[in-house]
Amino acid sequence: MSPRDTGSAPAQQPSRTSWRRRVDWRGLALALGLGTAGGVLFFKLHVPLAFMIGSMVFTTAAAMAGLPVSVPKKLRASMVAILGIMLGSSFTPELLGRLGEWQLSLAGLLVYVAVAALVGLAYLRLVARYDPVTSYFAAMPGGFNEMVLMGGAMGGDDRTIALNHSLRILMVVLLVPIAFQHLPGFETQARDWSLNSLGPALGALPPADWLLLAACGVIGAPVAQRLGIPAGLLVGPMLLSAAIHLSGLTAGKPPGLVVASAQVVVGAAIGCRFAGLALGRILRTALVAAGLTLVLLTVTVAVAFLVHTATGLDLAALILAYAPGGLAEMSLVALSLQADPAFVATHHIVRIILVVILAPAAFRLWHRRAQRLKAEARGRDKG
Repeated sequence: MSPRDTGSAPAQQPSRTSWRRRVDWRGLALALGLGTAGGVLFFKLHVPLAFMIGSMVFTTAAAMAGLPVSVPKKLRASMVAILGIMLGSSFTPELLGRLGEWQLSLAGLLVYVAVAALVGLAYLRLVARYDPVTSYFAAMPGGFNEMVLMGGAMGGDDRTIALNHSLRILMVVLLVPIAFQHLPGFETQARDWSLNSLGPALGALPPADWLLLAACGVIGAPVAQRLGIPAGLLVGPMLLSAAIHLSGLTAGKPPGLVVASAQVVVGAAIGCRFAGLALGRILRTALVAAGLTLVLLTVTVAVAFLVHTATGLDLAALILAYAPGGLAEMSLVALSLQADPAFVATHHIVRIILVVILAPAAFRLWHRRAQRLKAEARGRDKG
């Protein structure tokens, strides 16, 4: 809703009615139907993060085939809040004693963001031949919405930036869980492949816990957005959920069926980003994004290995913590792979904050320097 739409209560009712009218119910039904089918199939095949990956694959294929799939932003927002509540439940009182162990790995994020951005920028400029502004904001390892908005405002191609970020997230979410199955110590047969692995049964959660967890989403998401916190829809509920779990008010978690449904919606929303785009453009950009993803994952593994060597922290958790996927997506991958979701989520929050704060400032410095060099060159030519 734009600032002009905010105001007195009577003016808000038409906007809610118009939102209902704007929803493409057939597209939503198709997206959720395909997403559910894909999620169930991948779950039966014992694919990690099955409901989100299966939903994402099926809806992406439908979107690229030209089918009218769609997921409203408000529905995705509510599901992201549920995932935030679930991630917050992984912050247990025992975690407080381990926070000191994360100092060096959190500091390593600054090195990771700088190196990943520079290498990604060089790749997009030299290989993909993107213009400087588009290359810069497409190369950033995080901050999807912020990079698209800032890149467009600075004169870049916002659709190319958005498509590169979307494809990178899709590829990272697909590749990382599959690659982890081939790592030593990852035993797929030993895992619980039921909805109980995602959360308790619907009837197992006491009413008081239902109210506490629901309050985390209802209060946390709008407050975080009002404060301008990056990824506020997920971070706000996650922080409130973490607070009530760390305080011992509850040990409850969202039911497994609710978490699976949320994953289906989030996966479908990723796939629907490709609806309405020409297949040729998607495929051309996918080739570029595949190279960028490989470059960023190489930097991820290298920095994670250096931090692992220096700290002794688990290498698998570090790779997930530094991987250039979305906050919600990579935190869910960590949960699916039985890594430390609190560790991974905390690092991704810090990564997003670093990108959102530092990327625009660094771009302005770079842009001013480029303009100054051009002016000096013109002055020499005239002289």
